[in-house]
Amino acid sequence: MSSVKIDVKEVTIQDLESLIALRIKAMQPSLEAVGRFDPQRARERFVKGFDAKQCSKILVDNQLAGFYVLIDRKDHLWLDHLYIDPCFQGTGLGSTVLKNVQNIATNANQVLRLGALKDSRANQFYLTHGFDCIAVEEWDNIYQWSHLS
Repeated sequence: MSSVKIDVKEVTIQDLESLIALRIKAMQPSLEAVGRFDPQRARERFVKGFDAKQCSKILVDNQLAGFYVLIDRKDHLWLDHLYIDPCFQGTGLGSTVLKNVQNIATNANQVLRLGALKDSRANQFYLTHGFDCIAVEEWDNIYQWSHLS
């Protein structure tokens, strides 16, 4: 990823449709694997909680390559979404973005938490990046990372 230009930009309401499409594209393999892929439901869930102020888009050479949603929950930061377009998965972009989010948590002196769909490849990704599984829910594993660990 070092030879390409990566930018993290604020999101506007005009970005909503492209973010929904990217989310569905990125989630489809994991959700199909557990028999829960429903593009309409994925769309509705994202739109219901959408707040442009909490969302950042990732551009690679001015092309939308991913996005994340980071929510301040007072006692921790919650990484509500982190999606990388499948075309960019395996390139190191996700690691670069996650390290940036971890730096945000460090600078805010907060722990970082998130949920990952059970049995998705995301679980190994987060474990590799220093997260600990702190809870198991019906569909998700809950992870935490702290700069103090």
